[in-house]
Amino acid sequence: MRRFMLLPLLALAMTANAQTAPQPKTALVIHGGAGYVPRESLSTEDEAAARADLERALEAGHAILAAGGAALDAVQAAVVVLEESPRFNAGKGAVFNAEGGHELDASIMEGHTRRAGAVAGVTTVRSPITLARTVMEHSPHVMLAGAGAEAFADSRPEIERVPNDWFDTDKRRRALEKAQRQAAAGDDAPGQYFGTVGAVALDAHGHIAAATSTGGMTNKKWGRIGDSPVIGAGTWADDRCGVSGTGWGEFYIRNAVAHDICARVAYRGDSLADAAGEVVNRIVPAAGGDGGAIALDADGNIAMPFNTGTMYRAWIRPDGSRGVAIFED
Repeated sequence: MRRFMLLPLLALAMTANAQTAPQPKTALVIHGGAGYVPRESLSTEDEAAARADLERALEAGHAILAAGGAALDAVQAAVVVLEESPRFNAGKGAVFNAEGGHELDASIMEGHTRRAGAVAGVTTVRSPITLARTVMEHSPHVMLAGAGAEAFADSRPEIERVPNDWFDTDKRRRALEKAQRQAAAGDDAPGQYFGTVGAVALDAHGHIAAATSTGGMTNKKWGRIGDSPVIGAGTWADDRCGVSGTGWGEFYIRNAVAHDICARVAYRGDSLADAAGEVVNRIVPAAGGDGGAIALDADGNIAMPFNTGTMYRAWIRPDGSRGVAIFED
């Protein structure tokens, strides 16, 4: 008799434990590039449109995480939305190179497996981030470039192709013309490079993934490739930390920025905010570069340092709080 009386008590205890058990943490942070955009130069309409695109990308990734999906799927979904927007320097909004065409780069990495895929200098792939993931999952390689990446895309019927001029936009053409006028006048400063897009996600299984996609630098020559497709420079994920960078790529490559942030978390025990802030706001400027990054750790902490005045960014924290921002405030 006493044993049967214990059964309801046991059921109540199990219910209470289930209710008090911590819920799996998920988080997502995305960026649409860091750069110098004077507040007065951004119209109300353009700002509203950029914010709306960031919200759509955030929601695309969050919907996957909320349904118990993988961080890898979430970052790809978020970046694809940003690649489809003409307002960011990736996919549809990619900048022009010196020849008046477009060369696109992207990379993706899954933290707990260290699998990674990247493409550089592709010209007819509508979604470079999708091709980067396909390289990761359906080839023995990590990075494919130029004609080889295009040939690999030919072998994958699921990869959508477009003519190179599909990426044209009037805004990017004006930026190219301005950069070429400056170059003709003897100004050898790099062309505009902001607008790169990226995402980092933490899923309910505790896994982290990161992804980055870009059109590179306005008026770039000689097949120039920046940090975005370079694992460890523009993109990194491990089982504790993930990063997507945006900025002057040469300095992100030289300083292995994405990996350095996560290495400081893993090996020195730095907080995510301290690690990301130190690398982005001290090491990169000290070397002569600038830019920003988004970072996320296994506890759901988010860091978004930048030293360029603006960085298009959006986030959802584990507690459900969310935001979208462009300027420093």
